[in-house]
Amino acid sequence: MSTLEANQQEKSKDLNSPVKIAVANGDGIGPEIMDATLKILNAAGANIEPDFIELGEKVYLSGNTSGIEDSSWKAINANKIIFKAPITTPQGKGYKSLNVTLRKSLGLFANVRPVQALTPYVPSHFPEMDVVVIRENEEDLYAGIEHRQTQDVYQCLKLITRPGCERIVRYAFEYARAFGRKKVTCMLKDNIMKITDGLFHKVFDEIAPEYPEITSETQIIDIGSARLAAKPEDYDVIVTANLYGDIISDIAAEIGGSVGMCGSANIGKNVAMFEAIHGSAPDIAGKNIANPSGLLNAGISLMAHIGQTEVGDKVKNAWLRTLEEGYHTADIYREGVSKQKLGTKAFADRVISNLGKKPSHFNESELSKGKGQINVPDYARKEQKKELVGIDVFIDWKGTDPDIIGNALEKIEAYKLRLKMITNRGVKVFPNGLEETYCTDHWRCRFVGVDQDNTSYAPIEFDHVLALLSKISAANFDVIKTENLYNFDEKRGFSLGQGE
Repeated sequence: MSTLEANQQEKSKDLNSPVKIAVANGDGIGPEIMDATLKILNAAGANIEPDFIELGEKVYLSGNTSGIEDSSWKAINANKIIFKAPITTPQGKGYKSLNVTLRKSLGLFANVRPVQALTPYVPSHFPEMDVVVIRENEEDLYAGIEHRQTQDVYQCLKLITRPGCERIVRYAFEYARAFGRKKVTCMLKDNIMKITDGLFHKVFDEIAPEYPEITSETQIIDIGSARLAAKPEDYDVIVTANLYGDIISDIAAEIGGSVGMCGSANIGKNVAMFEAIHGSAPDIAGKNIANPSGLLNAGISLMAHIGQTEVGDKVKNAWLRTLEEGYHTADIYREGVSKQKLGTKAFADRVISNLGKKPSHFNESELSKGKGQINVPDYARKEQKKELVGIDVFIDWKGTDPDIIGNALEKIEAYKLRLKMITNRGVKVFPNGLEETYCTDHWRCRFVGVDQDNTSYAPIEFDHVLALLSKISAANFDVIKTENLYNFDEKRGFSLGQGE
């Protein structure tokens, strides 16, 4: 498994001074695997000073709905690095995910998940697999903005931003350059979401030419996921949006052999968080059988991030040597392949006994050969001319005949605004809809500015919108939401309705 940073953080000016890191023991198996991992890192000579913080299930159940104490926030802000074991979010009480809170609050925009096959010691059909998934970590559907709008219809807003796209795409190419990777694949769904995913694609195409030594390609996420599962050896670095990245990184980990073996990093401009990608596994907590490998790999990445790459190489090589020798935890133990089944503590001790040794089957770890820093410039906004040209008015109406609501709304006039169409679940139902189209109680009614030549999408003023909404309300229609329609530099900033 590759590391996350190529000496990104400058080494301490005082090499004898330990690097302080905020350490969260987590829940379930968390304390066990954290203890094992820290024991290995310390034995390898890691120059770190853990600053233990409290977060997770106990904090949630104490009545703190955020899952993290104020003192923990202070420690994170002071240390700028978090090493976190898996946590448990209590179910059924509406608690927000602390993982998402940490990533978004701390600006951890890049989630980096390396997956390398460990065959024959961990079964995989793809022994040549070596993929890094770089996932945008802050926006997309994970913004968590949801509403119930009518009796029938629920909504989740997908937010994609240009700064978010630029940062993650730039990071992917910088990562590939730093670690000698040859190709970056962008996965998205812009054949359907032409504006949001279309922006991601556009930014990718803008940035890729700046890295001529790296092959670039784009794939639609559905076929891309299928191809990743069928031929992962064809991929090198994959960059994608938040939801897609969450899904395909787990696909990659599973086909690589085991989700439990993979670590990840969440990288921001000022703070970085390192963690295993698996859950807290409360069913095996306290039994000394958990595999610490995922958290250990996250720890190896942490070593590279703070400039202690020699320690990272030493630990990685010892871990690979231990796997080769057949000393395995219960989750990967196999008769005829494994030599001995070890518990969490004994596995850690075995890795420690191999410190200074090199693997014979796997390639040696070469973190210390990373090429410089990963640089992501600050976002520079380019001003554009923005014009209001219409409004989508969403109405809760229990009728089933689009012509009834359409004919009624057509009679409403407010300055230049006229009804252009009505859609239901995105499909045009007025005018000239199809009777076969199923309609819910959620109607998007598009009013657009019309000039004296009867040309649609002419510029209007917001006062015109207010007058329109007043008249719609006076006609006893239940307006549940509005969405302004804008042109930017005379280019449409909204999607057309299906059939428009």
